[in-house]
Amino acid sequence: MGTRTPADTLRSRLAEQRIGVGDEVVVSAYCTGEIAAAVRNAGALPVFADIEPASLCLDPASAATVLSERTAAIVPVHLFGHPADMVCLRALAQQHGLKVIEPDAGAAVSSVEAARRRQHAEFLSSRLTGVVVPFVAAGVRHVYEQYVVRVPGNGRPDRDAFKQALRARGVACRVPVRTPLHRLPEFRTDVWLPEAERAAEECLALPLDAAMSRRELQRIVSACNALGGLLAEPAC
Repeated sequence: MGTRTPADTLRSRLAEQRIGVGDEVVVSAYCTGEIAAAVRNAGALPVFADIEPASLCLDPASAATVLSERTAAIVPVHLFGHPADMVCLRALAQQHGLKVIEPDAGAAVSSVEAARRRQHAEFLSSRLTGVVVPFVAAGVRHVYEQYVVRVPGNGRPDRDAFKQALRARGVACRVPVRTPLHRLPEFRTDVWLPEAERAAEECLALPLDAAMSRRELQRIVSACNALGGLLAEPAC
């Protein structure tokens, strides 16, 4: 049997809660399209809300603005390994009689691997310059499923130039979410969600694996820090 994905979990939990045709489900606009597709496959309508700029997770304040009489559930995604603000999201759901369905709750990862990844992430965060390193809220544990930085400057032109320059130096970086869900043809909605759109233009995932050596990590740091001047150049 294949690995169970967050979308698989979400489909099962929507069915368990009998959420489907005629219902609306609040989803972050900045996450994998499989989450919104799972909502749609259940017969419900995914309604997109914005993200918190620091954690990149669903913003409770934005979620509150898109609720309607048809809203049945809120789906928080703990994006890249940082927990969403579950205290505020659960309070919002309780206030309006909604379900909170976590598609990726309880993802299996060994404590040793998680500790190693966290150690590697802390090494990168303490040494990288010229990029905005991942935020970690007080009192939470980031498991760093991906190590995602922001490339400041003029958005997508600078981020993509930075990505290409890093790849030329042997760093296998990638854009984690290129287009917010509300801008994709299959989910297009006429809403403005500025933080999700800004994240799609600025975020870049750097390689991070529990098995990486200190030398490999330092190579990433050296390549990124050597490109600091690139960010000061005007975008073409």
